[in-house]
Amino acid sequence: MFKKIPNYIKYIFANVFFLFTYIFIFRIIFYSFFADLGSATSNEIKNAFLLGIRFDLKLTTIAVFPLALLVLVTNYRFFRKKFYKTFATVYLILTYFILTLFYLFDFGYYDYLNIRLDASSLRFLTNLKISGQVLLESYPIYKGFLGLFVLCFLIYKLTRFHYSSFKNQKTLISTKVKSFYFIGTFLVLSFGIYNSFTHYPLRWSQAFFSKNNAVNQFTLNPVLYFFDSFAYRSEGVDMEEFKKYYPVIAKHLNLPKDTVSFERKVVFDSTYAKKPNVVIVMMESVGVKPMSFYGNPIKTTPNLDSLAKQSVSFPNFYVHKSGTAASVFASVTGLPDVEDVRTASRNPLLQDQRIIFDQFNGYEKLYFLGGSANWANIRGVFQANINNLKIFEEGSYKTENRADVWGIDDYELFKESDKELQKLHEQEKPFIAYIQTASNHMPFTVPDEKETFKPLNESDVSEDLLNKSGFKSVAQLNALRYLDFNVGRFLKRAKKSGYYDNTIFVFFGDHNTAMKRTDLYSKEFDLNIQLQHVPFLIHAPKFVKPKVINKNGKLIDLFPTVASLAKINYTNYTLGNDLLDSTQTNTTSFVYLGINGEPAVGLLKDSLYYSKTNVTNTTRLYNLNEKSLIDLKDKYPLQSKKMDSLLEAYYHSTKYLYFNNKKR
Repeated sequence: MFKKIPNYIKYIFANVFFLFTYIFIFRIIFYSFFADLGSATSNEIKNAFLLGIRFDLKLTTIAVFPLALLVLVTNYRFFRKKFYKTFATVYLILTYFILTLFYLFDFGYYDYLNIRLDASSLRFLTNLKISGQVLLESYPIYKGFLGLFVLCFLIYKLTRFHYSSFKNQKTLISTKVKSFYFIGTFLVLSFGIYNSFTHYPLRWSQAFFSKNNAVNQFTLNPVLYFFDSFAYRSEGVDMEEFKKYYPVIAKHLNLPKDTVSFERKVVFDSTYAKKPNVVIVMMESVGVKPMSFYGNPIKTTPNLDSLAKQSVSFPNFYVHKSGTAASVFASVTGLPDVEDVRTASRNPLLQDQRIIFDQFNGYEKLYFLGGSANWANIRGVFQANINNLKIFEEGSYKTENRADVWGIDDYELFKESDKELQKLHEQEKPFIAYIQTASNHMPFTVPDEKETFKPLNESDVSEDLLNKSGFKSVAQLNALRYLDFNVGRFLKRAKKSGYYDNTIFVFFGDHNTAMKRTDLYSKEFDLNIQLQHVPFLIHAPKFVKPKVINKNGKLIDLFPTVASLAKINYTNYTLGNDLLDSTQTNTTSFVYLGINGEPAVGLLKDSLYYSKTNVTNTTRLYNLNEKSLIDLKDKYPLQSKKMDSLLEAYYHSTKYLYFNNKKR
C-alpha cells in the first residue's frame, strides 16, 4: 500500500515528519533546561506536553504548507526540473535556520524574564548596541554562529538526499487519483493548521489552562506566540500623554498626585459571618431600549421588569464597547476595551492582570457558558487572570443538546449552572459565578415550547407595533423573550436549591441588540451610543433594598460595587468605582465607539455627552435632554475642556494599565 503512494506525496509528509521532530527536540530541550515544573502535577505536565505537541504540529504544518502546495501543483514535474530542487533546498534551509534562531532567542529571553518570546521583546532592538553587547557577554555567540553554519550544511545535505531518494521512486497514477491525493493532502495539512475538532481552531489562550504559570509558558510554542502578540505591538501606551493626564484621573479617582499609583485598598470594619455568594449574569444583546421596563411598547421582558422593581437598578449604565468579548474583558479586568482592530481579549500581552475577581479569597470561582471558552480567547481572559477558576463549557455538562453555534441554549445553561451552585451550597462553600448567556444572539434559536414559554408567531405581533418597538423581526423579539423567561426560571431554581437568600445576583447586558431607529432613545441612536446603554441590576434583598440610582455607571464599576456590597476586603487597581457608595457623586460613563468610520471616545455625565475622534480630534458636546442634537462645545467651552481632559485621562490610563497592572 505504501509503495502505491506517489513519491511527491511521500516527500511532503517526510518533510512534515522531520521538521516536527526537529521542533519537538526544542521542546524537550526547554523542558530539560529551562522549564521549572517542580511544583506542577504529573497531570499538568502531561496536558502541557499534549497541548504543546499540537502547537508544534500547527507550526510545522504552517512552515511546510507553501512548499507542499508547490509540490501538489507540480506533482511529478517537481522531480524533473532543477529549479524546483534548488527552490526546495533554499526554502528548507531558511525554514530550519529561522526557526532555530527563534528558539535560541526564546531560550535566552525566557532565561532572562521567565516568559516566552513575544512582541514586547522587540523593545530590545531600540538600543541594538547595548543588547548586542549583552548577548556577546552572556552567551557563546561565536560558537553559536559556527553551530548555525554546521546546521545549514547538514540541512542542505539532508534536503538533497530526500529529494534524490524520492525522485527515484516512480508510481504512475491516473488523473482522478492525482486529484484524490491533491485534495486529501490539502485537507490533512489544513487540519494540521486548524488543529481542532471543535468549532474553534487551536489558539494561544488554550495554553493558559493551568494556575501554574510555568506550565502555561512551557505549553506555548514561542514562534506562534510571538506572531500572535506581534499584532498588538503598536497599540501600547503613549507615556507622555499618560503623564499629562494622570493628574486628572488622580483627582477623579482620589489617587496619589505626586506618584503614579492606582492602588486603593478597601477594608471593612466588619464582614459577614457567612460570606455572601455572588452570581453575575451577562445577558447577551440586552440593552435598555428593547425592555418594556424602560418603555418598549411590547411587553418583552416581564421577568426582568419584575426583577428590576425588586432590585437596585441603574438606568444610566453603559458598557464601554458594543461587543460581547469587549464586555467580558472589561467586566473581568476592570479596564475598558479600547483596541481598534481586534478585541483586547485577543491580546496575549494583556493577561495576568491584578483584578478584583481574583481577590474573592475562600470562594469557589466558576465561569459558565454554553459554547467554547476558546471563542475570542475568552479562556485566556479568565484563566490567565483568576486563580483556581473552574470553567464549565461545551463538553463539561452531563446533558448537552447543542442548540446552535453558541452551544447549549440558555435554559440548559442555567439549569446546569444551578446544579453546580446547589452542590456548593450543600457543601457550605461560598461561590462567585459568572454566567454568560447566548440565546439572544443570531441565529435567535428558541424552542417550539419550553415549560410555559411559547414563541410568538408572525400573526401575533402587528407590523406597526413591531416597527414602533424597534425590533427587526419576531425572531429577534422571541429570543429576548426566551432569555427573559430563562432569567425568571433561574431565580426560581435558585430559591428551590437554597442559595437564593444568601446570594448577590447581578444582571447586565453586554450590549444592546441591533434595532431600528424609533422615537425611544432616538438621540442615543443618532449618536451611536444606544448599543452601549444597557440594564444593570443588583438583586440582593438580604443585603440591599430596591431603589433606582440615576448617577452614571460603567461596566468597569461592576466588581468594585459587588465586592463592596459583599464586604470583601480588596485592593482596587482598576479604573472602576463602587456605584453604591453615596459619597461618590462625580461619576461618569466612558464609551469607545466609531463615529463616521473613525475610532472615537465618549464621556457621559448626567445629561451631557462629549465625544472625540481619535485621528482627526473632532469634538462634540450634546445635551441629551434637549429636543434636538445641537453641538454645544463652543457655548460651554469650560465644560467641554473639563470633559475632554477626563476623557483623555480615561483613555490613556487604560492604555497604561494594560501593560502596567501585572501581578508581581
